[in-house]
Amino acid sequence: MSADTPHVLVVDDEADLRELLVITLGRMKLKATAAESLGAAKDKLNSDRFDLCLTDMNLGDGTGIELLQHISQHCPEMPTAVITAYGNMETATDAMKLGAYDFISKPVALDRLRQLIEDGLGISHAEGHQEEEDNLIGMAPSMQALKTQVRKLSRSQAPIYISGESGSGKERIARLIHNLGPRRDKPFVAVNCGAIPSELMESEFFGHRKGAFTGAVEDRKGLFREADGGTLFLDEVADLPLHMQVKLLRAIQEKSVRPVGEAREFQVNLRILCATHKDLANEMAEGRFRQDLFYRLNVIEAHVPPLRERKEDIPALVNHILQRLSNAWETSAPKVSDQAMTALREYSFPGNVRELENTLERAMTLCEGQVIEVENLHLHGQPSYSPVTKQESPKHATLERDSSQPLEDFLQEIERQEIIKALDATHWNRTAAAKKLGMTFRSLRYRLKKLELDQDEGE
Repeated sequence: MSADTPHVLVVDDEADLRELLVITLGRMKLKATAAESLGAAKDKLNSDRFDLCLTDMNLGDGTGIELLQHISQHCPEMPTAVITAYGNMETATDAMKLGAYDFISKPVALDRLRQLIEDGLGISHAEGHQEEEDNLIGMAPSMQALKTQVRKLSRSQAPIYISGESGSGKERIARLIHNLGPRRDKPFVAVNCGAIPSELMESEFFGHRKGAFTGAVEDRKGLFREADGGTLFLDEVADLPLHMQVKLLRAIQEKSVRPVGEAREFQVNLRILCATHKDLANEMAEGRFRQDLFYRLNVIEAHVPPLRERKEDIPALVNHILQRLSNAWETSAPKVSDQAMTALREYSFPGNVRELENTLERAMTLCEGQVIEVENLHLHGQPSYSPVTKQESPKHATLERDSSQPLEDFLQEIERQEIIKALDATHWNRTAAAKKLGMTFRSLRYRLKKLELDQDEGE
């Protein structure tokens, strides 16, 4: 073996399993060193350099948790996985929080063991892609702490629960965790759980066979298999109905899915990230979210701070967003007057970064010349903001159609105005806007697309 051959430390108090792991690593053309106890493992770590560590939880003179604590202090860059016969959710959570990138129970299938080793070695190869992190705008202490946490989380395979208000950028954090990790070259599949009709969820998640039900005109892989090897991001996971939560839990635990109408199961290897703007612990306490699924998904929580708690980041965000919009529109980026920037910094932004994006896009459209002024921002509560008065309200106004205007266009314009008004009132929270309009989220999304009002997730 050459000097570049990855070196793996195997720690297990059972001689047979140590030997099996060493043989498996040898067949993968990897160099392996075995240790039978916690003390022996510490000696090996002090005297040699390793690219990966596989450890049992029961080590005779200590535990795998103690070894993880030692590794986190003395060689934190080395990926470590726990393989044990004493697995439970609490132990797995402790191991993940101490830096283990994965946790599996014995007996271990050979293909699962190979995947575990490849994932661990892939973490080292993924180092050096820090340019992705630079796209996360913000120097506030809360954002610096989040960046540090994201770097650690990207090395792990643990499920992550990303909490934060609507529009704060939860999907962006999920993408960053994926892009900085060893699965960065594999698919990142994001799905809004609240946007899928209940009766189609099983098919959307797990796929279906042609002819399994009316409308199944061809085979479909489903989201789990589309994300195989990569990351599946479940946005608004609290909106999943209880019957679907049971099926989701089984798929995560068994790492396999069965498409609708299919007799066999398919193995999947993916990382689950999830997010919701709701309080997931409260949803569980109220009985709307299963406790076992909550603990399965919420191994580690990453919180995205609201924009009002990091106002010092607003100027940098404004410049970044204006530059991005200008590139898309193929124009030069406008400047923001001192008064307008002060107004932006003093505004509370209940819709967070998504609202800031919408505000700037509207201001770029309305401003005269190359300077955005306060009156172009139309912030709620500002003197320049002119809410619809009772006399001007469409409820009281008389709408008249020009005789030359087709009825379809006239009705579509009314629909557009009502949707924009609901979105503005809810700071472009589409779920809340749909409720305000008395329609489903899916119906609103269809109309946004039809009226060309659809916009991507914010920063």
